[in-house]
Amino acid sequence: MEPNPAAVFDTLLAYQQTAALRAAIDIDLFRALGESPATSSQLATRCGASERGVRILCDYLTTIGLIVKDNGTYSHSPTSQVFLDPRSPASMATMVTFLGHPTILEPWGSLTDIVRSGRTVLPGQGTVEPENPVWVEFAKSMVPMMGPAIGPMSDAVLSHRPGKIRVLDIAAGHGMFGIEIAKRNAEAHVVALDWKAVLAVARENAGAAGVLDRMDFLAGNAFDVDFGGPYDAVLLTNFLHHFDEPTCVTLLKKIRAALKPGGITAVLEFVPNDDRVTPPEAARFSMTMLGTTAAGDAYTYREFERMHVAAGFKGLAPEQIPAGAESVLVGLS
Repeated sequence: MEPNPAAVFDTLLAYQQTAALRAAIDIDLFRALGESPATSSQLATRCGASERGVRILCDYLTTIGLIVKDNGTYSHSPTSQVFLDPRSPASMATMVTFLGHPTILEPWGSLTDIVRSGRTVLPGQGTVEPENPVWVEFAKSMVPMMGPAIGPMSDAVLSHRPGKIRVLDIAAGHGMFGIEIAKRNAEAHVVALDWKAVLAVARENAGAAGVLDRMDFLAGNAFDVDFGGPYDAVLLTNFLHHFDEPTCVTLLKKIRAALKPGGITAVLEFVPNDDRVTPPEAARFSMTMLGTTAAGDAYTYREFERMHVAAGFKGLAPEQIPAGAESVLVGLS
């Protein structure tokens, strides 16, 4: 590999890419581009912004490949048309609300201190402190990120446990994983567990999906609340990575006790390879956990398998997700 100073320079200025994308979403630039290709002057009028500001912003977005410029006229790229125009069913623009939340941004100004101490500078357990309002924003805005995994998670659960099924969805958030199972299986009943304010979002989504009559809502801390049960399946979507291995094993033991014979866990996680640097999207997630939690991590398949076996499960079965950076792992009891 040849020395490359551009990699250093681009990394030092990467914050500008984040800021430019956030600004474009804030002024509704991608909706304006969706109306028709336009000059910076026309876009400025549509967005209620200065022509100079819009011109420079659009030129910058062009240089990083998010939009297209041709003879002074800007238009959508295939990426911005599908993933950033708010009228697109696959739009990810709402994610800026969570990813730009002050609680999520705060640690990155203190990363040197975090690296030295090995834990977040956020109070207590970081983002998993009880009743943290950041998870309401997550539930409201992050469904587009979860989209590629919702179908495969449902497939994994229903292929292992067809027919009448009772499901516990831990840290349900928006509730879409349990909702999808209920939509696909008319005999499914789902219990969504999360903080009370977060469950209000899941309840609304369940109503919109027409499955509210087959869902219950359990407010509280997954480590403390009585799960009830027994369950055929327990969903753990993007939850275990917030904690160290012993804490994960403690929770998995509690879950196993709440399962019927032959019941399963369905775990959705960023799972790096044993080298912990590939694939890059999964490997980089460890940095998010370093910044925002006291002891969380992106765990490898071997580590998740070790946790499940320590909790009394027979083993772990990986399931393929066609798109996205995450993996579905099924724990067999």
